[in-house]
Amino acid sequence: MRSPRRCSRNGCPRQAVATLTYVYNESTAVVGPLAAFAEPHTYDLCEPHARSLTAPRGWEVVRHEGEFEPPPPTTDDLVALAEAVREAARPAPRPPQDDQKNPPNTPTTTSSRRGHLRVIPPPH
Repeated sequence: MRSPRRCSRNGCPRQAVATLTYVYNESTAVVGPLAAFAEPHTYDLCEPHARSLTAPRGWEVVRHEGEFEPPPPTTDDLVALAEAVREAARPAPRPPQDDQKNPPNTPTTTSSRRGHLRVIPPPH
């Protein structure tokens, strides 16, 4: 499963809730809600770092005044979670049996329960 975006500050393990963007031609640092996608020239920040950010002398900081909230799970996150649950529910593969007990081209199942899907071995 894909992990949530983390704060860009070195050593900070917290989840990002804000995005920092520098506007160089206006000498401005903008701290706003977390962007939908990580961009190469922006920085993701946790709430403490977003609230305490300072800019160099002569620069202005424009900061979002509302609450910073973590983003809701995306469909990618939900799909990854469902795949992880399916993978964990799969039974361990059985060791191969000798050819007399299981002739070629005979459908076999990989679990003891009967499902609607079967594994058919490839022809040798």
